[in-house]
Amino acid sequence: MKNNKNQSAVSNNGSRSRLAAKIYKYRGFYLMFLPVFIFAVIFFYLPMLGIRFAFTDYNGIKEATFVGLKHFQKMFSMPNFWSAFTNTLVISVVKLFLTTAAAVVVSIFLNEIINIHFKKVVQTIIYLPHFMSWVVTASVFSLIMAPTAQGLVNTFLVNTGVLTSDSMIYFLGDSKWWRFTYYLINIWKETGWQTVIFMATLAGINTELYEAAAIDGAGRWGKMRYITFPALQNTILTVIILNLAKVMNLFESAFVLQNDAVLDVSNVLETYIYYQTFNSGAIPNYGYTTAVGLFKSLVGCVLVLICNNLSKKIREGRGIV
Repeated sequence: MKNNKNQSAVSNNGSRSRLAAKIYKYRGFYLMFLPVFIFAVIFFYLPMLGIRFAFTDYNGIKEATFVGLKHFQKMFSMPNFWSAFTNTLVISVVKLFLTTAAAVVVSIFLNEIINIHFKKVVQTIIYLPHFMSWVVTASVFSLIMAPTAQGLVNTFLVNTGVLTSDSMIYFLGDSKWWRFTYYLINIWKETGWQTVIFMATLAGINTELYEAAAIDGAGRWGKMRYITFPALQNTILTVIILNLAKVMNLFESAFVLQNDAVLDVSNVLETYIYYQTFNSGAIPNYGYTTAVGLFKSLVGCVLVLICNNLSKKIREGRGIV
């Protein structure tokens, strides 16, 4: 027994000395990483200590009072919370699939453009909306879709006889049209940027496959169907799965496009927290909003774990089933 303990101690000491030697050898890399580590601790991990307020009554003036699970009971009993939670999932998931599908279609057609200069011009044009802030985007589309003679969309529909001047649609102020408009704006803004990863995948396809398909008599559509799209399938699945982990972090785009008339379909968890904190008409209870934020983070964590498991299955070639 003593010999075994001595051997174990010697083994542990040897492992520690090897680890210390490696750390010393790569000390330059660790020093380069140190500022990033400090930044992550200060701005990502230290704020997590605020989770304790989810179990207290705290308004920023008086001292926090422990209340246990009171805020979670209140949260789960409020219809507005569940409406915001449902809106978050529906809007985020639909937006994800629509923008991904649009990016795939645009990438495939860009890949079919033979003239390189024209392709670069088109890529640049469709990339530009991504760099426009959501505030500017909301202002521009509010004007374009305004229910007045200055609104380009309504004016066009009136001139083509689809609508009359008395029945113009307030796209961003009507619950029936808000989500449809929101999805269109997101497709316009984000599709070009998402094509970057798909174009990178398409650039890696062996050109000999297209040549072999042409010899076998395949046309352009046949090449797209049997070579291009299958090559994109794994990338599409990976992009969707990884972005599912971020579906709960929806704020800016919904906040700048919503108004009081459409809160029933546009209010998401992030904007719900904002209104409860800054626009509730009373002294805010930071304990309650912290509880909502904690719940949102837990749901996001579960989605991350699910997405990680699914991505592993895809990488290992076992499928999603």
